[in-house]
Amino acid sequence: MAMQCRTKAVRRLLQQMANHHHHQRRQQLSQTPALSADHHHNVLVEGSGYSRLAILNRTSALNAINTSMASRLHKLYRSWEDNPDIGFVMVKGSGRAFAAGGDIVALYRLLKEGNMEACKEFFRTIYSFIYLLGTYLKPHVALLNGITMGGGAGISIPGTFRVATDKTVFATPEVLIGFHPDAAASFYLSRLPGHLGEYLALTGEKLNGVEMVACGLATHYSLLARLPLIEEQLGKLVTDDPSVIETTLEQYGDLVYPDSSSVLQRLEIVDKCFCHDTVEEIVDAVEVAASETKEPWCISTLNRLKEASPLSLKVSLRSIREGRFQTLDQCLLREYRMTLQAISKQISNDFCEGVRARVVDKDMAPKWDPPTLEKVSQDMVDQYFLPLSESEPDLELPTKSREAFL
Repeated sequence: MAMQCRTKAVRRLLQQMANHHHHQRRQQLSQTPALSADHHHNVLVEGSGYSRLAILNRTSALNAINTSMASRLHKLYRSWEDNPDIGFVMVKGSGRAFAAGGDIVALYRLLKEGNMEACKEFFRTIYSFIYLLGTYLKPHVALLNGITMGGGAGISIPGTFRVATDKTVFATPEVLIGFHPDAAASFYLSRLPGHLGEYLALTGEKLNGVEMVACGLATHYSLLARLPLIEEQLGKLVTDDPSVIETTLEQYGDLVYPDSSSVLQRLEIVDKCFCHDTVEEIVDAVEVAASETKEPWCISTLNRLKEASPLSLKVSLRSIREGRFQTLDQCLLREYRMTLQAISKQISNDFCEGVRARVVDKDMAPKWDPPTLEKVSQDMVDQYFLPLSESEPDLELPTKSREAFL
């Protein structure tokens, strides 16, 4: 009888403790700002056993990444890396996009409100996560189905494996909104064959999944219909060995080659046009090629160059050229400096104007400042690459404890 009484007393005490903890948790949640409370919904987690899967789940914005999403990814990846029971990590997007990039509309609004600090926090957070991914100690698999642009490419391409599909659309279209390819783009674009990186950076042109594999941006290809099977097989693996994961990806992947319309069938002319030292010389070379060949590809390339911000073109060309000789951390540090210059509006308002014209008002008629390549001075370009002022801290990356791979 005494034993039963003690058992009931223990149960009562445990129930009281549980109720108290539940009440505290409800209080904490009620005091949490909406942004923080919501971000768990924007990055979901699946997986048991030996792997974890992060799911970008902001489908209404094509999984555009905001500060809270980047922060949650960073925390999740750190905890998974430290967990000896987890062998490898995967990421995918919900709906028809992997990730359309950073949330440029939110950045535009913050800049309009004068909230520069929140913009800096976004770039610090996403660049820091990209560095974590690029130095990750466990195999990483990104399933790049659908739109994979800008920052979306940044949070996937520095990882071990990238699986593209027949629905994948890759681009770094930042010059078309008065910005520069960032989020490690100057690192991975500069390492593509020949001058393909310059072509992609200066035109913002798209690649499909087949082209991504052919040029090395993706490591594997799968038809969308087979992707669930690949996910299922990966979920069954008990390994931290990249070669075992690679064997699975190859076993269920598809072998494909770019068709005759692909830019990858035109690498000779790409190299001939985009090897030059200045944007003016590149434009001239494309104009000559277009007039000589009358080929639609050349004409389209020329039109893309003329649509972009002249300042962004010059800044982006230099960024890719410098990126060729820099490590991942050096690229991210430089891109952070360039980004602060771009959003500060001290040199030009092209970023806000580009986002307004293409994404907010959608009149597709940005008024670039300066309006032509001739009016972009060398000083303007140089300013993007200067160290920040003493009062402005640089991007801090844990390079001593996490050395960047080449």
